[in-house]
Amino acid sequence: MTRSSSSIRKASAVKAAGDVNALKRRATINDIARLANVSKKTVSRVINQSPFVKEETRTRIGEIMQELGYVPDPQARGLAFRRSFLIGLIYDNPNAQMVVNMQQGVLDGLRGSGFELVVHPCSRLEKSFLSEVASFIERQKLYGVVLLPPVSENDKLVELIEERGCHYVRVGSAILDEPENMVASNDRLVTGEAARHLADLGHTRIGFIAGPPGFRSRKERQAGFTEGLRARGIELPADMCVDGAYTYESGIAAAQQLLSRKPRPTAIYASNDEMAAGVYHVARQMGLSIPGDLSVVGFDDTPVSRRLWPALTTVRWPILEMGQAAAERLLRAGNGAIPPAGEAKPFPAHFIVRDSTAPPSS
Repeated sequence: MTRSSSSIRKASAVKAAGDVNALKRRATINDIARLANVSKKTVSRVINQSPFVKEETRTRIGEIMQELGYVPDPQARGLAFRRSFLIGLIYDNPNAQMVVNMQQGVLDGLRGSGFELVVHPCSRLEKSFLSEVASFIERQKLYGVVLLPPVSENDKLVELIEERGCHYVRVGSAILDEPENMVASNDRLVTGEAARHLADLGHTRIGFIAGPPGFRSRKERQAGFTEGLRARGIELPADMCVDGAYTYESGIAAAQQLLSRKPRPTAIYASNDEMAAGVYHVARQMGLSIPGDLSVVGFDDTPVSRRLWPALTTVRWPILEMGQAAAERLLRAGNGAIPPAGEAKPFPAHFIVRDSTAPPSS
């Protein structure tokens, strides 16, 4: 009887130990996050030894990981020790000129570093989007990635990248992350300046061509423009706001809608230069002179803005500088360096007045 009871106790102990070991083997980053009452992103930062985690949080997560015997996925984490000298540029953006300029900026930042750039277009609306990007990172064994908007606004993608021990920098129109992971511009502020410029010229009926739905740049630029007009006592009517897609063709379609309104607007702000060029096209077709009959403002200051006649009043978006900064932050991240103070500040965009704006004719 004693031997039997002893055997049962031993068997129970073995089973319990087996259950614990099974739990430890099953533990995932989700379990750690739930038990520590933090996000998966925070757990990933602890795993990747990011300096941007409170010490008490780091300690709590470390204790939970130790208690569960959690070991990061060797296939994913092992990538960090088998990295190629490759940086990925991941984008899903119809604005070809912006992508080209950003690519040049990143290349400038990588010059002399020994790293090469791999450009990877994707479709963020596809069901396979996340798994496809994960496969790209693993296949290329990327050291780091630069994410362009709107891909850069996807938090699930960022978690996926962090779980693979891959460095990343997000480029966008607003600050969405810690300084070492973010390169942003001041779209809202500078678009407000463009709105006040048109109002100060005497325009009160102004059309607005927005970017694609779901883009943070759309939200920031529309908010800035609305706030800028309100500062001059002008409201932006709903029928004066039309969706665009950051393409020349969408600029034509939007301008046709706006310029068919009665009375028509005396000025149009387009959320990028490609769409502003579409406005020029429609104005010419309708026999409207720029800026005599219609003032036009764009955004980006691409070569298009200087090739149009008259030269386009626009916003100079610091694309090259942002791309270079993104590359430099990735290179610095590999050394565990903490970003300098003040690096969280947005890169300033500048409003450039040229020849496409003037007081309304009537």
